[in-house]
Amino acid sequence: MNSLLVSIKDQTLTVLDDEGAPLHVYPVSTSRYGTGCENDSHKTPMGLHRIKDKIGGAMPPWEVFIGRVPQGSLQECMDSGVELPEDVITSRIMWLEGMEPGRNCGGYVDTYQRYIYIHGTSDEEHIGAPVSMGCIRMRNADVVELYRLVKTGTEVNIIE
Repeated sequence: MNSLLVSIKDQTLTVLDDEGAPLHVYPVSTSRYGTGCENDSHKTPMGLHRIKDKIGGAMPPWEVFIGRVPQGSLQECMDSGVELPEDVITSRIMWLEGMEPGRNCGGYVDTYQRYIYIHGTSDEEHIGAPVSMGCIRMRNADVVELYRLVKTGTEVNIIE
């Protein structure tokens, strides 16, 4: 099974083959607040994770999710007056679960309970810069492609 490597320094997500060779490299946006695993910090958590849940595979690109529930396309939401959050989640969600107890799993540092995702964004122009609220944002076409390449259980290592 492939694995993923997220580099905070490079603002990239790399899909690695079984031997660790890069297959795809995508630009991403991680947290504007830096790295950290604490609840309510809005920081991107470090360390080894896995994709616990995949959401949105049957939805069209640019579908907006609020609370992981599809709301319609971004344009439909804007036209109908849907109140959008600051960090609009679009296209696909890959919900991360920490695998290192005390670092990113359990207690006050639980990645899954913090709702940390790899997801599409309505703010594609800032991909490549750290501007998210803790999640790993991707361009919509890229996150749709990545969603097809990975399975639940795929390991995700987030490094400086």
